[in-house]
Amino acid sequence: MTLVVDRRGLVRCVYGEALDLAALGRPVITRASRVEPDRAGRWHADLRPVGGPVLGPFARRSEALAAESAWLDANWLAPRP
Repeated sequence: MTLVVDRRGLVRCVYGEALDLAALGRPVITRASRVEPDRAGRWHADLRPVGGPVLGPFARRSEALAAESAWLDANWLAPRP
């Protein structure tokens, strides 16, 4: 789990259970994306809640989840200048 701490001391991360986030203070958890199937059973990762694109379609949900995670790590979680 990658944690990014900004100059104000605020921590951002992609939620996971590898660490008790409450140990860092009161967590504020918001949805960054959604992985949903379309009518044809193909999967899409919708990253619009954080200003990103809709990725896909993918044949498998696991592929959409991996693409979602990679995009969040590279584009949302990466330290901002």
